[in-house]
Amino acid sequence: MPFPTHLLTEGEDLVLDLRPHWWYLAPAGVLLAVVTLVALAALRTSWWGPFDWAILLLFFGALGFFGFTYLQWTTTNFVVTNERLVSRKGVFSKEGIEIPLDRINTVFFNQSIFERIIGAGDLGIESAGESGRQEFTDIRRPNLVQNEIYRQVGGLDDRRLRRLGQAAAEAAPATPAEPQLSIPEQIEKLDQLRRQGVVTDEEFEAKKRELLDRM
Repeated sequence: MPFPTHLLTEGEDLVLDLRPHWWYLAPAGVLLAVVTLVALAALRTSWWGPFDWAILLLFFGALGFFGFTYLQWTTTNFVVTNERLVSRKGVFSKEGIEIPLDRINTVFFNQSIFERIIGAGDLGIESAGESGRQEFTDIRRPNLVQNEIYRQVGGLDDRRLRRLGQAAAEAAPATPAEPQLSIPEQIEKLDQLRRQGVVTDEEFEAKKRELLDRM
């Protein structure tokens, strides 16, 4: 399921919300497929013995194991925001870890040849503080995730400076508006401009009549 947006703080944007790679489901899927084939072969016999019942129980066990693994897959999130990195998992109870971007020192990934082919791998995060080094397995395209984390870390200072600027602008007192001149004061101002040669007599008279009509 998607990462709950109500857990994001004000001004925090969701950048990546990843579930584990499908390879996470492979062991349970292979087990279910093998047991299913054996169970189908057992069903073709005309009589049932203890071995057949054991195979049937094994089938339901493999089916339940796959179902629980799938639930774990759907409830595991690896999230990157513009402020932090979050890992959450758990079907019934939840556990997770959060690493602020400004504490991340190094991001590295590991991929075997097979993992490179299917686009999976492990991601490691070295950060300052008590968390130290964290390993995250079955990450989709870990090299691209690494690049995105570095990109968000690089833009962190710029985003914070913009927020500080916006906060300072909102906190600054509003500039008082200039007092509005009365109509006689405006006519006097125009007369001064006429005497200085800025406006002509015709322009002065026209503007004067316009102002007097407003009274």
